[in-house]
Amino acid sequence: MTTAKNLAQRLARPELLDLQIYQSARRIGGQGDIWINANESPFNNSSLEGVNRYPECQPSALIDAYSRYSGVANNCILTGRGADEAIEILIRTFCTPAQDAIATFGPTYGMYAISAKTANVAVTALQLTDDFQLPSDYASQLDDCAYNANTKIVFICNPNNPTGSVIAKAELIKVIDSNPERIIVVDEAYIEFSPEYSVADLVESRANLVVLRTLSKAFALAGARCGFLLANPDIIDMCMRVIAPYPVPLPVSDLAVKALSPQGLLTMQSQVDDMSQQGLRLAHALQAYGATVVNAHGNYVLAQFSDKTTVQQKLTQAGVIARSYSDSRLADSIRFSFSNRSQTDYLISLFSASN
Repeated sequence: MTTAKNLAQRLARPELLDLQIYQSARRIGGQGDIWINANESPFNNSSLEGVNRYPECQPSALIDAYSRYSGVANNCILTGRGADEAIEILIRTFCTPAQDAIATFGPTYGMYAISAKTANVAVTALQLTDDFQLPSDYASQLDDCAYNANTKIVFICNPNNPTGSVIAKAELIKVIDSNPERIIVVDEAYIEFSPEYSVADLVESRANLVVLRTLSKAFALAGARCGFLLANPDIIDMCMRVIAPYPVPLPVSDLAVKALSPQGLLTMQSQVDDMSQQGLRLAHALQAYGATVVNAHGNYVLAQFSDKTTVQQKLTQAGVIARSYSDSRLADSIRFSFSNRSQTDYLISLFSASN
């Protein structure tokens, strides 16, 4: 008797269903005091305990900590090297090269398309509206595109990078529920700055929803590279078939657990509040200077200038490095990341009337 496949199994690359998963020493585990099953060195030459041994594939302390923070069940969480690795894992798991496609809504984070193209997966590049919302006919665009039924994954960044705009939760739910045979990925890298827009509470009840998270932004751990893929256990199971044996280094896991501790969460929230306040001050200064500013929902503000070249020269002369874009829709825009008070004071002074 053939068992019916769940959605993740139906959408996954067929060869993964019968893949013999690599059983690393840590996945196999065991009981005992003398560990000689992983060709490790018995000598620890570091002040960090345990770094001479391979870490767990999915460190239980880290998964537990993120479960407590996010309110998402442990078996719905996969951790790895930032949200970027999660993007690649999803494409490698569900998209067959030279056959399937992903869809994006631009302007948005460029790594969705780059990760797809480097895997020989096509990109259906749809566009957000002038006010950076989903187009009213996005459903027909998805169905009418050259790859239609083979568009396996739809990426939506919310809050969106680089615009800082958001899509209402109700709209995201419509997308999720109206595309039951596609995986809808909502990238919430900046969600700590606008938590009311999160859809993470839906991952257990929606078979096709994936939420991406990171500790790089609000948690101030960009250099550590730690992120999370939140989804129902069926999707997690398929992704675990392609993930690296040891994706999270032990020191990174330790840093992340501390950042997710009660004290770490208090620190994060305090810093988010401070950055948001400084960002609001900067946005007002840019508007007073004459820029058109997108209402910011992340830790950055996108400003459009009538004379971008002059502004870029001003920033360069002042030793300020902000983000400029070549995208035609953002050709006159610069993105400013939020910073601390002293740096914000300096930026505001550059755009004051006297300058």
